[in-house]
Amino acid sequence: VQLQASGGGLVQAGGSLRLSCVASGSIFNINAMNWYRQAPGKQRELVGTIAPGGSATYLASVKGRFTISRDNAKNTMYLQMTSLKAEDTAVYYCNAWIREIGKLYSNDYWGQGTQDTVSS
Repeated sequence: VQLQASGGGLVQAGGSLRLSCVASGSIFNINAMNWYRQAPGKQRELVGTIAPGGSATYLASVKGRFTISRDNAKNTMYLQMTSLKAEDTAVYYCNAWIREIGKLYSNDYWGQGTQDTVSS
């Protein structure tokens, strides 16, 4: 099983970016999916979580600006970021609890990071 994140880049403050995270492999089902970020010199923090049914929770500082969604048929999660600020600059990581075919339990998988830079 692999997670592949994409969509990062450079954007001006106030702009928008959309990240995608695709899970591939022998997947039975995907439970909670998460976006994390790590800014230079700071600890990794949880940006938001989306349950299989689509309900999402968010870090307070991004609530109202970021939206997490998922397409279960495509094993894909999205992070729509709007009204971006310089302090949103970070490497963004996707994470998911995935149960593989033939397994009785889920494992924790991480995608590679994608750099998002917001210029002020």
